[in-house]
Amino acid sequence: MDTVDRMDKTVVIKLGGAALPHRDAVLADLRAAREAGWQVVLVHGGGPVITDLMKRVGKQAVFVNGLRQTDAETLDIAVMALAGKVNTELVATLQMGGTRAIGLSGVDGGFIRAHRQTEPDIGFVGVVDDVDPTPLRALAAAGYVPVVAPVALGPDGPLNINADTVAGDIAGALRAASLVFLTDVPGVMDRAGTVLPALDRPQAEALKREGVITGGFIPKVDACLSALDRVPEAVILDGGNPHAIVQHLIERTTSGTVFRAA
Repeated sequence: MDTVDRMDKTVVIKLGGAALPHRDAVLADLRAAREAGWQVVLVHGGGPVITDLMKRVGKQAVFVNGLRQTDAETLDIAVMALAGKVNTELVATLQMGGTRAIGLSGVDGGFIRAHRQTEPDIGFVGVVDDVDPTPLRALAAAGYVPVVAPVALGPDGPLNINADTVAGDIAGALRAASLVFLTDVPGVMDRAGTVLPALDRPQAEALKREGVITGGFIPKVDACLSALDRVPEAVILDGGNPHAIVQHLIERTTSGTVFRAA
């Protein structure tokens, strides 16, 4: 029997922008996953929307190790984009496709709490301290798909948090059976551009040291590795594949990179 089949069938899916052009296929996959008994929690980002809004007010986006430098004005823009525009539009898309969904951020109920990152100090960027899975479990049990915007409650108010990182934190708190990242690449690739079907912790750390894994992919890989302390598998899938979710969760014919606990 597969490891996933022996556990509570909860899956946390980080929905990247690459999957959005295949909206109908993604919606069909989500319905199929739920009909197969999976409880789905969606986590989304919104980097391009934040960057676009910043440009409109004359601000240049700056990233450090894949994380957005966030001053007070950028934080306001991020909260508006993530907890407002992106979250609402995604929930509307799910609802119109026949999937009941409720949007929330980590500020709601204070279910994601964080403190400001200081090394390096890049402004109002949070490091997650705690995830209370109670609201997510309650919504899923009631038949809803929780759609989570990556904004946390800090000591002095909202904090911007990396969506990849918090997806891993949420999966760990839920003791999910699977953590799935739908991205704009087919998986983790080696220096020659070949997709690596499986990676363990030492191999992934070596690829980071060698500069093969860089930029915005670092938080994704780190989230996968961190989640393995409490989640049996994490996988990076190609969001450009219209049916990547069904292929992985139901057909078990994964095309991407799978991280599994030893």
